[in-house]
Amino acid sequence: MSDWAKKGFATRAIHAGQEPDAQTGAVNVPIYLTSTYAQEEIGKHKGWDYSRAGNPTRDALETSLAALEGGRSAHVFGSGMAAITGLITMMRTGDHVICGENVYGGTTRMFNQVATGYGIEFTYVDTSDVEAVRKAIQPATKLVHIETPTNPLMTLTDIRAVADICHEHGVELSVDNTFMSPYFQRPIEFGADIVMHSTTKFLNGHSDGLGGVLVGTKPEHKEKFAFVQKCTGGILSPFECYLILRGVKTLAVRMKQHDENGRKVAELLARHPKVLRVHYPGLEAHPQHELAQRQMSGFGSMLAFDVGSLEHANDMLKRVRVCTLGESLGGVETLISHPATMTHAAIGAEMRAKLGITDGLVRISVGIEDVGDILGDLEQAMEWMGR
Repeated sequence: MSDWAKKGFATRAIHAGQEPDAQTGAVNVPIYLTSTYAQEEIGKHKGWDYSRAGNPTRDALETSLAALEGGRSAHVFGSGMAAITGLITMMRTGDHVICGENVYGGTTRMFNQVATGYGIEFTYVDTSDVEAVRKAIQPATKLVHIETPTNPLMTLTDIRAVADICHEHGVELSVDNTFMSPYFQRPIEFGADIVMHSTTKFLNGHSDGLGGVLVGTKPEHKEKFAFVQKCTGGILSPFECYLILRGVKTLAVRMKQHDENGRKVAELLARHPKVLRVHYPGLEAHPQHELAQRQMSGFGSMLAFDVGSLEHANDMLKRVRVCTLGESLGGVETLISHPATMTHAAIGAEMRAKLGITDGLVRISVGIEDVGDILGDLEQAMEWMGR
């Protein structure tokens, strides 16, 4: 265990992997924009030989993210989907994977339209129902992959309960922790074997760079994921590694403000006469509020609310001014979207109906602007609904 592992979260976020440069004393990790490295003689170099296999800026980021999640190693990729692809390379023909039925649409697209072509089988279940996970396990099951909370309905899965079931059957558990970030939720502490993030979101925090990461807990994870990085080349560039390193330094203070603003927005929406329901684990009315309190140290800024119809949603979304209508989440700015026509359009109307993603559902990633301005913007925009 490194000395930083014993420190508080904000201290780790600022210092783990980000020590001053030994050569110059620079307090920021240099961006090593190099494809190759000079070698002293045959077989002798300073730890790097080619940047697809390793880069000092990338190494610093991976050290940082492993420390924040409490993992043995971290491996960054060019996007969140590249990280998911890296995860599935652990599977072989004939293997079986259980996946949450309401994970990010790009994940199911990759599983169903790419991975199944290599003979990997997938079963989708409601992982908030622990017994459904148990019943879905087969002799060939190698991995259970969950998101908690889910996108966009903020449904939680009991990480410890699912991890216990997985380990009873010799199955590994991977958790997409993008929505909460390691500041509010650390799945490894509840038994997860692998944690995945789209670093594009809260870890970066500034909507200016794509990335993904897999954090492993075992020596074989480090070996396999590093091998996949080298073989497939789906790595993160040094500059984007720098952007995430910069973002991580302010993760603690950003997440505190995201959470504070998110709670106030949820409270406003919960009492608004034109809102049918609000999906936010921080509300006592949320059916899994108690579970959220057990496995999360905060509730974050992601929530969804139903305004009753596509017409009402459009009335509102075309009139927001502080909030930005767009896909993605986790930036310092408030981002608002319409899942049925944006993030979840590809899954089709039948699946959306099954999951409860209505045409009136609006998702919001509450930013860190002055919360009064966010609340005022939502109120003025909702005044137009149904006019």
